[in-house]
Amino acid sequence: MPKDKYTALWVSHSSMRDFLNCPRLYYLRNVYKDPKTNHKITVMTPALALGGIVHDVIESLSILTVEDRFKLSPLERYDKEWVKISGKKGGFESAEEEKGYKDRGKAMIKRIVKDPGPLSKLAVKISQELPYYWLSEDDNIILCGKIDWLEYLKDADSVHIVDFKTSKNEEPKDSLQLPIYLLLVKNTQKREVSKASYWYLEKENGLKEVKLPNEKESFEKVYKVAKEIKLRKTLGKLDCKSGGCMFCDPMERVLRGEGEKVNESAYGQDIYVLPRKSKAPDKESKIL
Repeated sequence: MPKDKYTALWVSHSSMRDFLNCPRLYYLRNVYKDPKTNHKITVMTPALALGGIVHDVIESLSILTVEDRFKLSPLERYDKEWVKISGKKGGFESAEEEKGYKDRGKAMIKRIVKDPGPLSKLAVKISQELPYYWLSEDDNIILCGKIDWLEYLKDADSVHIVDFKTSKNEEPKDSLQLPIYLLLVKNTQKREVSKASYWYLEKENGLKEVKLPNEKESFEKVYKVAKEIKLRKTLGKLDCKSGGCMFCDPMERVLRGEGEKVNESAYGQDIYVLPRKSKAPDKESKIL
């Protein structure tokens, strides 16, 4: 089959994570389109809004030279970017909740300014706006994704993969993220990868270096999941394994009309927010 990126299956870390969590979630986030708008749909939450803005600020630094990166305060950039997700657009239910999340993000940016680490050093910027390569030409599968930061290590003429984390949880050991990033970096630019680190921005101790996965094993793991996605998509078998789960439920609620459309993403997705589900009352006791 000749290469055709328009008919190929595009997979990324986020789409594979969706599939592994729940095939129905994968379908609703990556395949389904609202018949009224012909757009894909997604659900915004405060945690996602916070992560998106912090990553946007970091990405804005990545396109600048070392000398220019901190001429404009990243905190000023952060305040300007925050306007994009303020209020309902970020899934916030109150001004108090929004302030709490905004303050968390501001603390992360301050941590970067205080000790910029690799952000104050030479970086490699992949030329593609969305880095991608053919994972399998025979199966017509493309692997794509953005890398947060590639530090250039001059002595070895190599790169250091740095991924910024805004979640309080550490990346699971069985995550496909690092194998995917390794494959992308090795196939979209010419330098070798010599190290990789996660930067948990809510922690004081900065970068946490992680062991680089084996390239061959990484390919096998990623290719296996990608082939399964393609097979199940072709067969139309992208149902929830449990008939409804915590992963696909928010998207199902949007389809049932419970969501409110608040924005459109840069990629043309319709962005919805959902009312929070109230906790069930305590059946064992009551206050009189």
